[in-house]
Amino acid sequence: MTDVNKVPVELLLSNVAKTLKGDERIKAPEWLKYAKAGVHKEKTWDQPDWYYVRLASTLRKIYLNGPIGTVKLSQAYGGPVDRGSKRYHPAPGSRSIVRHMLNTLEELGYVKKEPKGRVIAPAGQSILTNASKAAIKELTEKDKSFEKFL
Repeated sequence: MTDVNKVPVELLLSNVAKTLKGDERIKAPEWLKYAKAGVHKEKTWDQPDWYYVRLASTLRKIYLNGPIGTVKLSQAYGGPVDRGSKRYHPAPGSRSIVRHMLNTLEELGYVKKEPKGRVIAPAGQSILTNASKAAIKELTEKDKSFEKFL
């Protein structure tokens, strides 16, 4: 059986992002081109489909660390702040983007809200397991040593 933990993250996120991009229920908001990841970033994203990759990443983080809330997710998406000649210190990512991602995943039925935070729903778990199976099949085509994970 394929597990989400055993699949390379880049392959898994690209497969889940393709699945989410094909879902016509997801509408990307207009403010996406102006948003940046948080205080620690100076510019907006370079990737045109960052929205779907971030949705996939949020879904994966909820699967691995759930129940999880907005503060922990914003800390996970944070980074070091450049303070000139002073030392770097960590800053959380944008909680507005995290809340938007959680609300979107909740409306789609991939995440459930519980008193201690968000947890993965059966629909979200099936998306992740299907994407991990597809990623392992891609790896098996390139290298036969991955057949043991199928």
